Amino acid sequence: MAKSTNFFAENLRFLRERRKMTQQELADRLEATRSKVNALESGQTKSPAMDDLMAVSELFGISIDSLIRVKLSKLGELKLRDLEAGNDVYIRGGNLRVLAISVDRDNNENVEYVPVKAKAGYRTGYNDPEFIATLPKYSLPNLPGGGTFRIFPTTGDSMEPIPEGSDVIAQFVADWTALKPGTPCIVILRESQDFVFKLVTLGQEGKVLLKSLNPLFEPYAVPVEEVLEIWALYAYTSREIPEQEGDMRQLMRMMAKMQTEIGELRRVSGVG
Repeated sequence: MAKSTNFFAENLRFLRERRKMTQQELADRLEATRSKVNALESGQTKSPAMDDLMAVSELFGISIDSLIRVKLSKLGELKLRDLEAGNDVYIRGGNLRVLAISVDRDNNENVEYVPVKAKAGYRTGYNDPEFIATLPKYSLPNLPGGGTFRIFPTTGDSMEPIPEGSDVIAQFVADWTALKPGTPCIVILRESQDFVFKLVTLGQEGKVLLKSLNPLFEPYAVPVEEVLEIWALYAYTSREIPEQEGDMRQLMRMMAKMQTEIGELRRVSGVG
């Protein structure tokens, strides 16, 4: 029987460089020494300790099986993102990244509510069953079967006319490639202690485009590796009735639209 190739060393270097981290930065994140990281990356450590494998798996969101048995540098960005989202399509079983949920007495999934005060902790506890168990839980009627739902409060006015302070009922998106362009979603970002509510489009070159309903806010893009979770809008609740646009808001919206159109015309015509 042919001996299986162990890709852990080169995968560790690939993942570090993909995040644009130095060996020292990676060592700090792993609470290890730089020399230890160098030994792991160079293959000097022939049989990495399980604690090291688990630490790397947790940091990069890749299962231990895939870290060892899959040459990650040969995968496309979408496949890498699938692995990071917990969809281990290459190695069945042994997947450490699963969506943490809670259930009621009848083994039905709860709908957890992520209050504003829990935002900072959600980024680190989103896949921790113990953290999820601390969130308020609700049972909502008429939700589609087979999905996982969570409630996120909105802040700011970037998604007006949806009022600030609305509660977004959102469904977990396991396959990001299935998202239609401009889908309103809650996006959990890796390096932010917050989540954003935006229109999401899967862009080119490993980017996720985030756009506001309010044209006063410029769209922007983030690398896919910075996205931890995506939850698609199912419904929202609010104690406010969306206000009709006033004359000033209409004027500002028109001006923003004109600026966008002028910029597009300049781009097409090659005018600087």
